[in-house]
Amino acid sequence: MKRYIAVAAVLSALVLSACEQKQAAAPPPVVVTVPGPAGPQGATGATGLPAEKGETGATGMTGADGVKGDRGNQGGDTIVVVPAQDQKR
Repeated sequence: MKRYIAVAAVLSALVLSACEQKQAAAPPPVVVTVPGPAGPQGATGATGLPAEKGETGATGMTGADGVKGDRGNQGGDTIVVVPAQDQKR
């Protein structure tokens, strides 16, 4: 038990001395110059020239109406009867 305490004391001394660091020197202070008061305002600039007008764009396409078909002929007296499908599905 006495050896355990002695070994622990030696190890703690080594650990604490390993963490010891030298003090770093403080960097020199930075000198900042403060600007003086603002000067008088400058003269107003010249007005620009008017812009040239661009060209007119192309006419757009017609919407989604599509092409119209020819009108059909008047039918005769023919009657078409379609038989009903079976309901077995």
